[in-house]
Amino acid sequence: MKNKVNMYAFETKYRLKGYKYIAGLDEAGRGPWAGPLVVAAVILPNSYRNNEIIDSKQLSKQKRNKLFTEIKKNAIDYSVIFITSEEVDKMNPKGASIYGMKKAIDELKTRPDVCLIDAEKLNTSYETKSIIKGDEKSISIAAASILAKVSRDRYMEAIDKQYPYFHFAKHKGYGTMEHLKALRKYGPIKQFHRFSYKPVKKVLETITNRKV
Repeated sequence: MKNKVNMYAFETKYRLKGYKYIAGLDEAGRGPWAGPLVVAAVILPNSYRNNEIIDSKQLSKQKRNKLFTEIKKNAIDYSVIFITSEEVDKMNPKGASIYGMKKAIDELKTRPDVCLIDAEKLNTSYETKSIIKGDEKSISIAAASILAKVSRDRYMEAIDKQYPYFHFAKHKGYGTMEHLKALRKYGPIKQFHRFSYKPVKKVLETITNRKV
């Protein structure tokens, strides 16, 4: 059995240095063929404890939705940034993530003393700490991962109502066989698919005389 990770260790380390506002940042949707890339930033109160908050990928949809409400209710501050498919194509996924994280920090009304970031390194005036698999090691980053994931999933569920034949509510834009079959049959959707991604690009190349 894995040793239980102390999700408060990084926050405690910085609070002992006198830091008051510690922001966690994470993104959702770097890999999908369609839909936005979503970045969230969260500043939790120093005394806040919630052992249910872990990496969003390890939680059920029901638990994520519950914690989504809890986090927004208890956070000192938070922001959620949507990067469109077109912007992801222009900047590439990594560039879009970095852009979104910088914007998410700037959108906070409370200036953070330090930003804990899942994996990425930012060139910014703010003090930052890049943590590999940070959403598994920091409650602040995990909270951001939940806000980003739920926000993106709800967006994809809304798109599903416009384009039910793509089943976005089911696969959330990720590369599934069902998604690939729909792409081949209907072609990519201009405002939602990522045309720089190889599977979408390959399907587009095989389609002639089709508006996208």
